[in-house]
Amino acid sequence: MRPVAVIGVGKTAFGAFADQGIRSLAVTAVEAALADAGVTPGQVGAFYLGNFAGPSFTGQSHLAPYVAGACGLGGIPATRFEDACASSGVAFHQAWQAVAAGFYDVVVVCGVEKMTNQPTARVGEILAMAGDVEGDKATFPELFARIARAHMERYGTTREQMAGVAVKNHRYGFANPYAHLRKMITVEQALAGKVIAEPLTIYDCSLVSDGAAAVVLAPEGRFRVLGIAQTSDPVALAGKADLTALPAVGRSAEMAYRMAGVTAAAIEFAEVHDCFTIAEIIAMEELGFCAKGEGGAYAVSEARPVNRSGGLKSKGHPVGATGVAQIVDVVGQLRAGLGELGLAQNLGGTGATSVVTVLGKV
Repeated sequence: MRPVAVIGVGKTAFGAFADQGIRSLAVTAVEAALADAGVTPGQVGAFYLGNFAGPSFTGQSHLAPYVAGACGLGGIPATRFEDACASSGVAFHQAWQAVAAGFYDVVVVCGVEKMTNQPTARVGEILAMAGDVEGDKATFPELFARIARAHMERYGTTREQMAGVAVKNHRYGFANPYAHLRKMITVEQALAGKVIAEPLTIYDCSLVSDGAAAVVLAPEGRFRVLGIAQTSDPVALAGKADLTALPAVGRSAEMAYRMAGVTAAAIEFAEVHDCFTIAEIIAMEELGFCAKGEGGAYAVSEARPVNRSGGLKSKGHPVGATGVAQIVDVVGQLRAGLGELGLAQNLGGTGATSVVTVLGKV
C-alpha cells in the first residue's frame, strides 16, 4: 500500500449557529481544507462524508452529493458514512484505504452535524438511535452512568477524578477559539453540577453542537497516517461482557500501533472521545496509557497531553464532525511542533464502533 498523508485541514467553530445549515457548515470546512492543501476541486477524485443523523436533525437526506456539489466537487463519487459518533472517523478510514490502495490520488473527507435546531428532548431521542432502541431503552447519559457506576464499584474510580477530567478539558478548551464552551471550571463546580444521570452531572456530559471539519488526503506529505484501525462490539449495553471496558477501543489501538510500528508509550499526545468523562478514563486504559482500573488517576495526572482541543466536553460534539475534527486537531498539534506522534480515538455508541488513528511527522 502507498503512504497516505493529511495535506490540508479545515474546520468551523463548534457551537449553536441558528444562521447556518448543515450544507453551509460543511462547505466552510471543505473550502478551508482545500485552500490549506493548495488543491483545486478539479484535482479531487472522491468525496467522503461522515454524518450521523442529518435526515433526522435537518430533514435533508442524500447528503454526500448535496454537500459535494455545493463545494464544487460534483461529478465524482460522493458517499455518506454513518456509524453514530464515529461516523466521520469511519469515513476517514475508508478514504485512507482508497488512497493507500491507489484508487485515488487526492480525496476529501468531511464530517458534519447540525443538531441545535431541534428541541432538547428530540435531540435525546435522535441520539438514542445510536444505541439498541429495543434492548437498552435508555438515553446515552443513562447508559454511560451505568458504565461509570460499574467502574467506580470495581476499581474505586471517584467522582473527583471524573470532575478532574472535565476541569482539565475545560482549561484546554478555554484556549481554543473554535471551542463551543470556553469556560474554566473548578472541581467543586463540576461536582455540584445538575445531576443528569447519577453519578454524571452536566459537567460530565459533552455538548450538543453544530459544526464541521474536513481534511484532504494524498499519497505524499509531511503529516502521515502511520497506523489506523476500525473495530466493532455489540451495540446494546446489555450485550457487553464487561461494563468497565471498551474492548473495541483496545483492539483498534493494538492494530493501529502494530501498523505504525510503535507502542502506546511512544504516543506523545492524544485526542480521545470524551463524550462523557468516564469515556476518557476508560480510553486511557484501553489505549494502553495505563493499567486497567488506573484510568481515573492517570487522566487527572496529565502524564501526557490528552484533549488539548478541549475534547468533546469543551470543544463540542457535533456528532458526525467529531472524528475528522480530532484528526484536524492532531495535525494542528503536529504542525505546531507539540510532538511528532499523535493519536485520535473516535468512538461510536457505547463502544460499538471504534477508530484509532496514529499520525506522525515524517
